[in-house]
Amino acid sequence: MDDLAGFLRTRRSRIDPAAVGISTDSRRRVAGLRREEVAHLSGVSVDYYVRLEQGRATQPSEQVLDALARVLDLDETEHEHLHRLARQPRHRAKVPGGRVRPEVRRTLDLVVDAPALIMDHRLDVLAGNRLAGLLYGRPVQGLNTARHIFLEEADRGLYADWEKCTLDVVGHLRLAVGKYPDDPRLASLIGELAMGSERFRRLWARADVRARTHGRKTYRHPLVGLLELHQENFALPDGSGMEMLVLSAAPGTPAEDGLRLLAGLGADVANGADRTNLGDGAGSGDPRPTRNSPARPQ
Repeated sequence: MDDLAGFLRTRRSRIDPAAVGISTDSRRRVAGLRREEVAHLSGVSVDYYVRLEQGRATQPSEQVLDALARVLDLDETEHEHLHRLARQPRHRAKVPGGRVRPEVRRTLDLVVDAPALIMDHRLDVLAGNRLAGLLYGRPVQGLNTARHIFLEEADRGLYADWEKCTLDVVGHLRLAVGKYPDDPRLASLIGELAMGSERFRRLWARADVRARTHGRKTYRHPLVGLLELHQENFALPDGSGMEMLVLSAAPGTPAEDGLRLLAGLGADVANGADRTNLGDGAGSGDPRPTRNSPARPQ
């Protein structure tokens, strides 16, 4: 699904030749750097670099990868991704399972004032607290947020910063593919998104990678309005590839009021359902007979 050759091609295409001291003119027809320019700047032979981009060279050294990362101006996440792609034929990570430990679920339920989710590397929601379900307006367990963003919510408006969300999702999935290239469920998800979303296809072709650690997320909730929240990602320290995501509101902000209102609305709905279930005298403590039940003997 992803390979070193393709990543190198996309990265060199975005480098401005002038930024690395290469003069250009109107006759230049290559976007970014040429292969021979990357080779020269990184100190490797042109033939070797061409073989790298053609997928014919294997096991490049750490020094070569570091030099390429410098020339291609890779950030820390991209640099790590480059090394991971180069190691794939020798070190293919085992695809982690999807079972959430009961202790983690209990921890999730302790978060009562903010939506919180447990998510795996495929962006499948494995568990969520009560407020997360109210935020999404549905049970969140079983939800895949990539599918939700690209195929379900593109025009419905829950994500106020939808375009940024799509960039984050694609960047995350690119990283996941680099870590777990043998995951068939991940491959199937990417194929489904590519078939169903033209924007996903365009973003996927850019081969951008992004590590989601924290940042602002803005939701446009149909009941409580705009919610400007802060997302913090906590990787679970058990090698499972899972993360806990907590969406908090800054104290004293309209978002804090909105979450409090959302929690209250949810409680009202739950209480109303309880009252409905206890109505008609069945189990309600009402001694009066109902129309369909026999009268109590005198």
